[in-house]
Amino acid sequence: MDRVAFSVFGIDVMWYGILMATGMIVGTLLALKEAKRVGIKEDEVLDLAIIAIPIGLLSARLYYVIFNWEYYSQNISQILNFRGGGMAIHGALIGGILTGYIFTKIKKIDFLKMADAVMIGMPLAQAIGRWGNFINGEAHGGPTDLPWGIMVDGLKVHPTFLYESIWDFGIFIFLWLFRKKKQYEGQLIVFYITLYSLGRFFIEGLRTDSLMIGPLRMAQVISLAGVVGGIIAHIYLSKKSKQSTIE
Repeated sequence: MDRVAFSVFGIDVMWYGILMATGMIVGTLLALKEAKRVGIKEDEVLDLAIIAIPIGLLSARLYYVIFNWEYYSQNISQILNFRGGGMAIHGALIGGILTGYIFTKIKKIDFLKMADAVMIGMPLAQAIGRWGNFINGEAHGGPTDLPWGIMVDGLKVHPTFLYESIWDFGIFIFLWLFRKKKQYEGQLIVFYITLYSLGRFFIEGLRTDSLMIGPLRMAQVISLAGVVGGIIAHIYLSKKSKQSTIE
């Protein structure tokens, strides 16, 4: 499939960019809807989005560059060449969450409450964006004989982009149905991080283009930390919520 959707004044507009932008828009609209439901001003969500989205994209790029420094140290001019490809969702999450934390502290907003509202649309945005990998013929797994394998360069491989897209969509459905039943502020982001990390850990093991730190796949290291951290956060915040209710 052609990576280029169309051209404007000689500039190619890529399907990957269109799908990423679509995911961000959908995620923001869902965040606005959820914010209104829980009593957060929509303007505050939009202000955060205007800041966090660019920083998230930059963080996603720099994360990728760091783990490919051998190449980029010799090609400094390519570090900010977003169109050249190379971004990592973990970088975007780290940058976006840190930005959100600082933003809410400055604005004196409950960080966990804001995080629940904003992050609820994140897995759906990811599910949409992953299809850009399919169009680019990237982020796939190794050889497979499974009937749903896809052909890449004449070889039938695991469609890991599809595995993650389905997993992310499932997380979104779960969070959307659960959001009115949550027991404490921050439960949605804790569940998101835990569930996404769990799925990504196993899916990453099938990929052939993992960012590495020595012999380890960096995404698996981060995912393992996400699962453990999510479980600890759930226990702590759940206990804290119960103590506040008793008091």
